[in-house]
Amino acid sequence: MPVEFHVAGFADLDARTFHDLLRLRIDVFVVEQSCPYPELDGRDVEPDTRHLWLTRDDAVLAYLRILADPDGVARIGRVVVAPTARGAGLAGALMAEALAAVGDRPCVLEAQTHLVGFYAAFGFTVSGPGYVEDGIPHTPMRRDPSH
Repeated sequence: MPVEFHVAGFADLDARTFHDLLRLRIDVFVVEQSCPYPELDGRDVEPDTRHLWLTRDDAVLAYLRILADPDGVARIGRVVVAPTARGAGLAGALMAEALAAVGDRPCVLEAQTHLVGFYAAFGFTVSGPGYVEDGIPHTPMRRDPSH
């Protein structure tokens, strides 16, 4: 069965889909990476937030969200791939879809530092000093419309 791409605002997500998206985020970011933090930060429900995900047989394989920051910059976050689906290029496919949705807007993200090269391949450059969040090194990155 092929992988299917989905995009929706919060108002268009049914309860089961939102549950499955959160389950993947929590399974990886909170449980696998041992980072207890408030996963529900209020930004999922903002009217301009877009949720992008990939499924196969209705199972969520990968996810990210695009936030609209107040300064007009798009912010990609919560990029995650299910452990059983890693290594198949799904994160790259999802990033390509996300950047098509972002269009000509500047875009930022907070990369886990070991993934800086992955995001650099999409035109992102380091935009500030690294920092540690929840015990994991992160690096701020930015992609300007010229890419």
